[in-house]
This record gives sequence, C-alpha cells and structure tokens, in this order.
Amino acid sequence: MSEIGHRDRSRSRGHPIQLRPAERHPLGATIPPVNSSEVHSQQERPTLAESATGSATLAEIAREAGISAPTVSKVLNGRGDVAQATRERVEELLRLRGYRRPRSTAQAAPLLELVFHELESAWALEVIRGAEMVAREEGLNLVLSESAGRLSLGQSWVEGVLARRVAGVILVLSGLDRAQQSQLTSRDIPFVVIDPAGDPGEDVPAVGTTNWQGGLAATRHLLELGHRRIGLIGGPSGMMCSRARVDGYRAALETAGIGFDQTLIREGDFHHEAGYTAGLELLRMPDRPSAVFTGNDLQALGLYEAARELGLRIPEDLSVVGFDDLPIARWVGPPLTTVRQPLTQMAGTAARLVLDMARGHRVATPRVDLATRLVVRSSTAPPAARPD
Repeated sequence: MSEIGHRDRSRSRGHPIQLRPAERHPLGATIPPVNSSEVHSQQERPTLAESATGSATLAEIAREAGISAPTVSKVLNGRGDVAQATRERVEELLRLRGYRRPRSTAQAAPLLELVFHELESAWALEVIRGAEMVAREEGLNLVLSESAGRLSLGQSWVEGVLARRVAGVILVLSGLDRAQQSQLTSRDIPFVVIDPAGDPGEDVPAVGTTNWQGGLAATRHLLELGHRRIGLIGGPSGMMCSRARVDGYRAALETAGIGFDQTLIREGDFHHEAGYTAGLELLRMPDRPSAVFTGNDLQALGLYEAARELGLRIPEDLSVVGFDDLPIARWVGPPLTTVRQPLTQMAGTAARLVLDMARGHRVATPRVDLATRLVVRSSTAPPAARPD
C-alpha cells in the first residue's frame, strides 16, 4: 500500500510529531485530561498499587525478579534508567506470567499514535487525514512516528510509546514482533495494523483493502478494451498487498485465456523513480506492451514520464492503470484511470477500532477489508493498430 514519492532523507528520524490539541477526553478515566507538559510527570510516578489482570501482581513479579516494585514500575512505564539485563528479565516475566496493567489504574495520555515506515507522500496524507478526523472527534492528540523506511520497529520506539502511555497505536505497513506485541499488551495499549506488509497473526486486528480484487478489475478493464500484451510494474514482492495485486492481475489474464508472461513483469518499490525505470525497460522492448498496470499511482506517474521521454502518447500509444486514486490522479494529463482504495476510510476505521479496544470492547472481527473500486478516466483506450 505504501506509495512514497521523492524522498528527503535529511529529516531527523524517530521524533514523534503531535497534531491538534485535545479539548475533551471521552474515553473517561482511562484518558485523563492532561496537557503535554503534565504527561511526562504523570508517566514517571511509580504506580505501586497496580495489580495484574493475569496470574501475577506487580509485587510478585518484583520478588521473582529479585528487584524492587518501583524498578518494575519503571520498566512498565518505559523509563530509561533501568539496566538492560534487568529490563529484559522483567519483560520476560511480564510475558510469562501474563501480566496486564488494569485498565482502571492505567494513566493513559490523550494521545493516538500513528506509525509509518515512511512518511513523505501524498498517500500518507490521506491516511493521516482519516486518523486525524477520528482523533479530533474524540478530543485526542494525534502523534506521528516514522521508522525510517524499516518495516519492523526498533525497541527505542516501543520504549517511547510506553513512556508516552498513548491510548492506542495504529501501525501503517509496519509490524511488531511477538515480544513487542507482548510489551504493549501488558501495558493495556491496544494496536491495529493498516494493510500489514506481512502476516500480523490471527490475533492482531488489521484493516486492509481488497487488493486482489483491485488487481483483477484493473487488468480486466484493459482486457475488455482489447489489450493482450499487458505489462505490470508491481510493488515489493515482500509486501502482501503487492503480491495480492499481482495475483489479481494474473488471475484476470488466465481467466481470459492469456498466458502469464514473466518478461512483462517488473518489480518496483512504490516510488515514482521505480515506475520511470521499469517503464523505460518495458517500453523499449521490441514487442512492447500496449498497456501497463502499475501497483500504485506514483509508479504510474513515473511511467507517464518514461512514455513522454520515448515519444509515446497516453492513451493513444499506451494505456495506463494505477492503484490508489490519490488526488493527483485527477490532475495529471491525461487524468489517470486507477483503482481506488479508500485510504481515509481505512485509517478512520482503524482509529475507531483501536479506541473501541481502549474502552475495553472485544474485537468481533479482527480483519476488516474495505472494497476497492475501478475509476475509469482518460489514460486507457483500445489499443491502436500497429503497422505490420
């Protein structure tokens, strides 16, 4: 799902950005009305009265670890002044003994954290918009974090979340390993993944979109126009959303009785530059494709640039279909035919889900997939007759 445009690596990494101050705190006692200067002072107070909802109390874990209860509380609250070996021992005991901070005593701040693996893109703005709308309705601050391009999050991020004591976490593409999931669960910090890059596990709530159906619809549209040599510029093969779109493309070809031609396939990285580079390779082929389905809109724009460089007209000489339906898809010339995935709605759904979990509601459906829809504009047309 990730579509990041031209990247600027000069920005500092790992520093959360807080958006919109909260004015009300509808999650009740779980999220007390505090300002940002008060949050850290509250986080640092040892909460020795806490008792576990699992099989052990905080005091029992402290005795088993051979340390004081305030030290265990420091680990729970993400304080940095604890030796690494001690921290690891406490985390292991918290996991083994099933400790979970009671919701009634948790001092969560009025913060909703949104985590990207890369942040600079029009695609990310659509996701932010959806999460921010829900945060504003709920009277919460929205905090943005970035993992500097990594699909897995470092321990320093986890410790920061524990220190901030957020109401919930939304992870976009990025994932948590089992140990990190256990750390958030033991502090009663709910989390949801948007369009997970890999398999998050059956017990991890996730919001996605019908990527396979979108790839099928895009390719079927080109087939119905009469195209038979249809190229594909996909995303990273390690991402589930990318693989699903490729599988939908392949299914449409096979249903139409057209063999899967590996020479027409290129793997991109969801960036503009990948669409340009792969586009040049495909369009310079002696028997070039008459149409190309790209794994996202930004790669489609890169393909537009490659076609212009080679003197090919869209759609007269080349039909192009993207994926996402970013606002820019309507503005380019010609306007881009694309598969719309409801990014803003996906983010809003994830935000509401994680806040329901913060209120103690059980997740009835851990996986939610919202529908994609083909949006036909002016970048596709029947193939032109080629001279023999």
